[in-house]
Amino acid sequence: MTIDRTTLRWNGWGPVRQENPLPGDAPQWHWIEETLGLSRLPSTPAVALHDIRLPHTRLSNGTLGKLREIVGENQLRTDDYERAFHARGKSYHDLLYVRAGNLDMAPDAVVYPRSADEVLAVVKLCAEEDISLIPYGGGSSVVGGVNAMSKSLGGAVITLDTTLMTRIVQIDKVSMTARIEAGIYGPALEEQLQSHGVTLGHYPQSFQYSTLGGWIAARGAGQQSNRYGKAEKWLVSAKLATPKGFWTTEATPASAAGPNLNQLVAGSEGTLGVICEAVVKIHDLPERKDYRGYLFKNFQAGVDAARRINHAEIPVAMVRLSDAPETYFFQTFSATNTGGLKAKLQRAYLKMKGFDNAPCLMLIGHEGDKDTVVWAQEQTEEICKRLGALALGTGPGKRWYHGRFNSPAVRDPMMDRGLGIDTLETSTRWSNIANLHEKVIAAIDTAMSANMPEQNARGIVMAHVSHSYPDGASLYFTFIFPRQLDREVTQWQALKRAASDAILMNGGTISHHHGVGTDHTPWLGEEKGPIGMSILKATKREIDPKGVMNPGKLLG
Repeated sequence: MTIDRTTLRWNGWGPVRQENPLPGDAPQWHWIEETLGLSRLPSTPAVALHDIRLPHTRLSNGTLGKLREIVGENQLRTDDYERAFHARGKSYHDLLYVRAGNLDMAPDAVVYPRSADEVLAVVKLCAEEDISLIPYGGGSSVVGGVNAMSKSLGGAVITLDTTLMTRIVQIDKVSMTARIEAGIYGPALEEQLQSHGVTLGHYPQSFQYSTLGGWIAARGAGQQSNRYGKAEKWLVSAKLATPKGFWTTEATPASAAGPNLNQLVAGSEGTLGVICEAVVKIHDLPERKDYRGYLFKNFQAGVDAARRINHAEIPVAMVRLSDAPETYFFQTFSATNTGGLKAKLQRAYLKMKGFDNAPCLMLIGHEGDKDTVVWAQEQTEEICKRLGALALGTGPGKRWYHGRFNSPAVRDPMMDRGLGIDTLETSTRWSNIANLHEKVIAAIDTAMSANMPEQNARGIVMAHVSHSYPDGASLYFTFIFPRQLDREVTQWQALKRAASDAILMNGGTISHHHGVGTDHTPWLGEEKGPIGMSILKATKREIDPKGVMNPGKLLG
């Protein structure tokens, strides 16, 4: 089971026919205007595909014929829609180009192999003819990871789409592993696994429109990674098609036979080969799920609670802490749609309870057998209350769980009204969380103020702790701002550069789970160091001597 590409937006997020979460008469627009200091929001619709002229294909008839011999006539696509759909990923930066009709980066052809053997044949053809090859799953990269870049100016590019490779090959309920083809989308994967009473438990925000291979390639994290782990934790083994042939990594539960090469595959972003299938760890379906909210008087108290929960080794599925601006934004944004009386009563109650400054919402999720979930929930609630939190019950948790994949759909209508909205993430040690949070917020805020279209315009910066560990946690930042329509790419670059510089200067990683792609390559060398970069580049040269695999990503 896969998704018909023509039902999805080639220049946005989700289905073409999805309901607009912010129609033109939505009350939120007036609130956004006031909050951003704007007199009005302009109309900035995307350019229609029929008004765009794509570049002519650079592939010869001979090469196209060889591709047809490998994958068949129906699995080789050169039409405008397929080329446009596969031109770039889904980052704000990418959408600035595709919405403007700039598709100079469109691939010359898209191939849909149906087996690992077909993938290998395409990879070898590209290596022989020195054609750039872009591995592509759901295309949800937000760091430029699937952009159809050529290795040389004017060179041909083929995008290899894995989404016809969707089989669950084997489920081993004795070892609790499953062998799965890499092109399967999240919903189809979980539907098939859960029919056997098991789950992978990997639910990133892109879950509905991303694939198993993409999760591994970007070293992704699901929202319940505290319980189920990031991609590099649940990956057991992978099979890749490389220019040198098939490469299958080790599959034992533990080994001292040198470094574990799965750690090279996880995060390789298609630069070493195409992930064709993977063996992953699975779990019994949880007997019970419990998600509930707590309100802290300040961000630091919430951070302390998250740290103590991790240090106590309480089995949680998720600990998510919003800072004060994010808590205020989402509470006010929702209240705007439902009327203000309830919100006013809530604020009065919180003030009476001593929450009159900058409250921060924490959501805690538990999954597992009934007894463990009950015990763990009691333990986490005790820690939260000890740090002055107000228990809000299961209501906030249920609302978040029900709408946990919806946020990306808000970006398209915002971009239709001259607004920019972007995200970035990092991680650091517990002892550095407060410093990193403060410095990155300040850097983005300063950069936004210096790059505004109007004198009194301003932006919003907010953050949350999204994933946590015994030694530290991730910070996920969201920023909303009025676009400078005459220099919107330059404006974004200024914001991205300021935030990324602040992250590395203050002890964070350049990416916790989005990956490197093109957007983070300028900062990777500083994080890895010269020896680390030389090791990565030497590996790339050995496996892909002509550099045809996803050029321009990860290593630049």
